[in-house]
Amino acid sequence: MSVLALKVDIDTYQGMREGLPRIVEVLERRGIRASFYISFGPDRSGLAALQLLRPAFLLKMLKTRAVSTYGIKTALYGTLLKAPLIGCSFPEDLRRLDRLGHETACHAWDHRLWQDWLGFMGESSIRKWLDAMVQSFTSILGEKPSAFGAPGWHVDERVLRMIREYDFSYVSCTRAQKPFIFSENGLLEIPSNLPCIEEVGTAGVINALVRNAGNPDPQILPVHTEVEGGTFKLDFETILDRAISLGYTIVRMCDISRDIDRTTQPVRALKIGHIPGRAFTCAV
Repeated sequence: MSVLALKVDIDTYQGMREGLPRIVEVLERRGIRASFYISFGPDRSGLAALQLLRPAFLLKMLKTRAVSTYGIKTALYGTLLKAPLIGCSFPEDLRRLDRLGHETACHAWDHRLWQDWLGFMGESSIRKWLDAMVQSFTSILGEKPSAFGAPGWHVDERVLRMIREYDFSYVSCTRAQKPFIFSENGLLEIPSNLPCIEEVGTAGVINALVRNAGNPDPQILPVHTEVEGGTFKLDFETILDRAISLGYTIVRMCDISRDIDRTTQPVRALKIGHIPGRAFTCAV
């Protein structure tokens, strides 16, 4: 029996306000529970314009129909428009996810800062970023977070050392093929091992599901509320229905974390590399 989990990232204010309700509605109609990784702090997506000078990033924006997917306002947040808070602006929506039985986890404080500038951040800045994220989660949801998934699957050795202090049950920060234990911190890593729509298209995601049906390792599909909860909503529904028809049992990431035998998992060190279809390197 193949196990599939949906790792749903909330990266922007629009993804929180508009994309999240659409994703939840799609899941509720099918009786599916997912894992939501929340960005709490300022949406400074407008700063991504600086990355358009990179051809790979520009190509990604074209492939994902960025203007219609993210909207004009999102493209200006943090530059010409004030950066609104993402998860912190919608506490009741996050608490509703808990009531519906979905998993809630930490994704970011300032998503854009981390994804574009982590390498230039000092350790004190990284710690303040992590503290702001965890404190926001705790104040809204009334408990400490049990998991963290880094923005853009972007981490370094400093981050891996620091997150050990937050008592996460597991993390999901890489694009590896199967779960493992980080040698840097002893934490269980449950990687996103299926491709995103924006990397390979809808057909590519479905082909990956077909290839991995029957694989004993848990399959993790990365989803973004801005994408699958926006322009690609119908594509998302098609992917889910195909996964169900292939016999996948759809669970939450925390269910995988609970059931996995950690003593049998390989211990691996951080490695950075390229994923086809992605504009930047990430943890692999």
